[in-house]
Amino acid sequence: MNRSALQMESVVLTYPDGEGRVTAVDDVSLSVERGRSLAVTGPSGSGKSSLLAVAATLTTPDSGQVWLNTPDTRVDLARVDRRRAAELRRSEIGIVFQQANLIESLTAREQLEAMAWLGGRPSRSARADVRRRADHLLDVVGLGHAAERSVGALSGGQRQRVAVARALMGQPSLLLADEPTSALDSESGAAVMDLLIGTAREEGVALMLITHDAGIADRADARIHLVDGAVV
Repeated sequence: MNRSALQMESVVLTYPDGEGRVTAVDDVSLSVERGRSLAVTGPSGSGKSSLLAVAATLTTPDSGQVWLNTPDTRVDLARVDRRRAAELRRSEIGIVFQQANLIESLTAREQLEAMAWLGGRPSRSARADVRRRADHLLDVVGLGHAAERSVGALSGGQRQRVAVARALMGQPSLLLADEPTSALDSESGAAVMDLLIGTAREEGVALMLITHDAGIADRADARIHLVDGAVV
């Protein structure tokens, strides 16, 4: 089995800019193995978030290949249509954004259960499996005691922990995190980073992390630095 969950090969992404185009990602190649973490650093406007958007199937590159290797298949994310991309984001690609983006009216457990309902309401037996999975992940992120608590009653760090658990709900091969600690204090940010890197190792998930913080980047297994969209 291919150990690399994500392989980017010569990826180029441009955007319209007046009468021309500006290059956001400039011939980037990288790979992330299961159970390993890669930090992507660079100044503001260097293309970090654009690179993550390509890996997340939220943006289609102009050229290059973006291979997602799962236990069952190998697919070029640069060639999938919108429907297939949405399916992959539900099942194989977990995403953690800067803000937790939780649904205020739901409990911590319900945030996770809702991920399983996106593809259609499950059967009674499937709902029981979904609840067990949700409770397991809340235990993993240290919030098993808060499963029935409204997310409005949780701290910023706790909310981001729920977001990490939610991203893992579909048992993804790839976990993408875009500045996940930028809205947190240093203590909460360190706890979330411990959680991301530790969970990736324990669950065998490949983690690609976007950050501007060199201290956070140093904790990842590998690191690349972008300037003007290119690896330097």
